Amino acid sequence: MTSDPAAAPPARRRRPPVGTALTYLSLVAASVVVLLPLAVVFLTSLKTSEEVADGGALSLPGNWLNFENYATAFTDGGMPAAFGNTAFILFFSIGGTVLIGSMTAYAIDRFDFRAKRPVMALFLVATLVPGVTTQVATFQVVNSFGLVDTRWAPILLYMGTDIVSVYVFLQFIRSIPTSLDEAARLDGANAFTIYRKIIFPLLKPAIATVVIIKGITTYNDFYIPFLYLHSEDLGTVSTALFRFKGPFGAHWEAISAGAILVIVPTLVVFLLLQRWIYNGFAQGATK
Repeated sequence: MTSDPAAAPPARRRRPPVGTALTYLSLVAASVVVLLPLAVVFLTSLKTSEEVADGGALSLPGNWLNFENYATAFTDGGMPAAFGNTAFILFFSIGGTVLIGSMTAYAIDRFDFRAKRPVMALFLVATLVPGVTTQVATFQVVNSFGLVDTRWAPILLYMGTDIVSVYVFLQFIRSIPTSLDEAARLDGANAFTIYRKIIFPLLKPAIATVVIIKGITTYNDFYIPFLYLHSEDLGTVSTALFRFKGPFGAHWEAISAGAILVIVPTLVVFLLLQRWIYNGFAQGATK
């Protein structure tokens, strides 16, 4: 006797597990926490001073094409010079970090010396010590070289205080077989030639990861430029935005426009290149 398929009870719809629901709920909450301040700043940048005074934080602007605040922030805030100084510092800081970090990782991984373990221990200690605790001594050293109020002060500090890049390069260099080094030495190559022609070209994923992370960190940093660059014509985007708050302390629409001008470049770069960050860390962790 066959059963009628039409008489079978309808299949119940499976409910998502509680863990999955909590995961999506936490992601939504985190997105709101991150995006809500950006939305407030963006809406404020398009408003007039009367709309800012009379409306709420999330009230919509009357004219969505009101870019006068951006023009004010760009010209009166000294943004062109600030972007130029930031680009100069970024270029030399990132280039120096890539060279110093990759060379240091190459020396630690490929050479055996007595102080190898103490050096690695000092690198670990350096990551645990807060940078603020050594700022007085660091400032005295930089001042003794006459580099205060020059763009080379933050460049040298950014190049010499990035221990993370050393660990990133070290993970990738450990994945490169030493047989390549031995074959190059049989052909008469020295250590620097091996690094320049074999090791460094194979570090492209690590270089991309370090460039992105170091670039975003340097671009957003406020403390070092504010401490060492006193002249207004040497200000970066972060310090220019802070100084822009002075004469426009009550005009939040102009300040918000300046904040958007600072946020947009790093946001665009991160969204376009974020897969390089994740892929770089994943490859370095699994190799």
